[in-house]
Amino acid sequence: MRIACITILLTVLVCIATSFVEKKQAPATTSLAFVVPEGWPQPVYDFSQNPLTKEGFELGRKLFYDGRLSVDGNFPCSSCHQQFAAFATYDHNLSHGVNNSLTTRNAPGLFNLAWQKEFMHDGGINHLDLQPLAPITATNEMGETLNNVLAKLRADTTYRKMFKAAFGDEDINTQKMSKALSQFLLMMVSSNSKYDKVRRGEVSFNLPERLGYDLFKKKCASCHTEPLFSDYTYRNIGVDLDSFINDVGRMRITRLSADSLKFKVPSLRNVMVTAPYLHDGRFYSTYEVFNHYRSSVVKMKNTDSLVRNGIPLSNFEIGQITAFLYTLTDSSFLHDPRFGPPQDAVVPPVMHVH
Repeated sequence: MRIACITILLTVLVCIATSFVEKKQAPATTSLAFVVPEGWPQPVYDFSQNPLTKEGFELGRKLFYDGRLSVDGNFPCSSCHQQFAAFATYDHNLSHGVNNSLTTRNAPGLFNLAWQKEFMHDGGINHLDLQPLAPITATNEMGETLNNVLAKLRADTTYRKMFKAAFGDEDINTQKMSKALSQFLLMMVSSNSKYDKVRRGEVSFNLPERLGYDLFKKKCASCHTEPLFSDYTYRNIGVDLDSFINDVGRMRITRLSADSLKFKVPSLRNVMVTAPYLHDGRFYSTYEVFNHYRSSVVKMKNTDSLVRNGIPLSNFEIGQITAFLYTLTDSSFLHDPRFGPPQDAVVPPVMHVH
């Protein structure tokens, strides 16, 4: 009887000790709330598979600004996605990569990603957690291998601590790296432009902005649907093929000729700070974009019916719509310190290759 009691007591003590060790090895994380702006649809990202935490967000932030994710240390994610340009590539038509290479596209802005099912101009990536793997391993972007990236992270004491804080242990793998980057990217919600403040009843449009908004709803909103200002469909808008880049768009993914030169409709939020425009940055001003729609649409077999015959636009109308587009700039997002480089980040200078 005494032996049985001792056995039970030892078992209880072991269970208590095991529970204590487990709690010690899995430190508590601080949850981050994801707030859906009023009047917006529900996000499509499944947060249950990657709960947002302060620790995961900060890890993703550090990774986003770390040049070591590229082969030469000079091309972090932030080299092509610059905060002042709504995390797009500003000024250059094509984004730059390692070894003085050019990509074949203009990097799009990074915001409101929780509402997107597919990524890249052609929708070639179908989950946000997978998106970073493409530029990291592309030879004309970051040019690195996942094994090399993980080896660099594992050799860094700070990263080991941060992965443990975010995920419960120091094991560093591709899935955890991708999920941490997603947590950082998901928090990039741009919803505080003048347009948003008007919707909330805080301010009012001036006359040109109001006229421009009315014209926008008549001539642009079929594709650039509020409040995200994109319906995230793929459309051929009548721009001819660049024979040097030879980018056929969505057809590269689906292999369907009907998808030739179809690209994802971009969001027009922050559009006035993200020049140049289109998938290949061929237009350096919004005026060039408007001029394309009113007089330069190329009629192909699959040119979208909404623009096939052009969009009638006078110079006055272009001016008013442009005034409205300025109201989509979210200055608080562009300067939000949460999304800037962490204090210990060594950010390589932006490469200017012409």
